[in-house]
Amino acid sequence: MKKWFSVLSFSVFLSQFLISCESGTETKKVDTSPSADSVSITSQWKLGAQMWTFHTYTFLTALEKVDSAGLRFIEAFQGQPLGGDFKDTFGLTMSADSKTKIKTLLAQKGIKLVAMGVIAPATVEEWKKNFEFASEMGLEYITAEPRKEHLDTINSMAGEYKVLVAIHDHPKPNQYASPDSVLNAIKGRINIGACADIGHWARNGLDVVDCLKKLEGRIYGVHLKDIQKFDDVHSPDTTLGNGVLKMPEIFNEFKRQHFSWLFSIEHELHWENNVPDVIYNREYFNKQVSALK
Repeated sequence: MKKWFSVLSFSVFLSQFLISCESGTETKKVDTSPSADSVSITSQWKLGAQMWTFHTYTFLTALEKVDSAGLRFIEAFQGQPLGGDFKDTFGLTMSADSKTKIKTLLAQKGIKLVAMGVIAPATVEEWKKNFEFASEMGLEYITAEPRKEHLDTINSMAGEYKVLVAIHDHPKPNQYASPDSVLNAIKGRINIGACADIGHWARNGLDVVDCLKKLEGRIYGVHLKDIQKFDDVHSPDTTLGNGVLKMPEIFNEFKRQHFSWLFSIEHELHWENNVPDVIYNREYFNKQVSALK
């Protein structure tokens, strides 16, 4: 069943609003204290791959690499050639037959398509097509950098199609480079949250833990990466724990927030032979999760 308005993901947001009414109706609050059972929290974490990690390959080949890296979740991107006998690419132009076959293939491999992105539709009509596609493919959220004039409309569409929108942060001078700009965009729009690209925050010279705290309760997805140099928008990636990000503190903050969405490994290095790096990142992630328990 598709997760919709996860209690864990919205625990802090809900705790601010779900209070007893003057009429005497009682509302049960969610325990958001750091003392809550960390095992139950981290057991809900999902680790997958942003397919851009394997963008030099076809979708089918990328799926094989995801499988060989031991990952069971993916965030796709539009425009990746499907490969094999398919004649189209992943996205809005996929034929009905291709959609059916891709969903069948994913089910056979035991890999779940959770999200897609990053998109930046130019029109409301284009947004509608993306929501229709996302709903048909069973996505939980769309990673995007929407135009500000579209925010109210896509918030309504997200509610209609039961597909959330997660605003992504590319490096400066992107309009969503800081969490403050994302906060302004999601204020009062319950169906829009954040995709925390922690590597880009560090490239922007921002403290990642501080950024996460600002967006507490509204983070719907993560682009998981580490980088080699802080405050450098052109800094190359590196494997988790071998760069400038304070990964143990970052994972501890996700645990404190009761995060329960998808961590997407997005590794932008060694394009032609990056499966070993992805496996290293998966193993590092699992060690960090074990340490949190």
